[in-house]
Amino acid sequence: MPFESKSEAGHTIVSIDETRLDASISESFRVYLFDQIDNGNSKMVIDLSLVRFMDSSGLGALVATLKKMGGEGTLKLAAAQPAVLDLFNLTSMDKLFTILPTVTEAIEEK
Repeated sequence: MPFESKSEAGHTIVSIDETRLDASISESFRVYLFDQIDNGNSKMVIDLSLVRFMDSSGLGALVATLKKMGGEGTLKLAAAQPAVLDLFNLTSMDKLFTILPTVTEAIEEK
């Protein structure tokens, strides 16, 4: 599976071990994140450091996850690459998500 998670400082860090978060993996990514929520992980940081490309289906998986959380807990994005940041800016999703430069900053951010 191209996703893995670990606990750090009360947060669940989800890493994506792929350079593309697109239609080929977005559904399994969404299911993985939903499983994390169902298992009680309410403070998540998504490490996007390896992701060089994201399409609308990858973005949709993140939005669906945020919706599933229903305001309970936090979902932060970390280490987004320039092309991925551009997608968030162009779609104005940068106003919906907290996006921080590093995983460490995402954990420490209040």
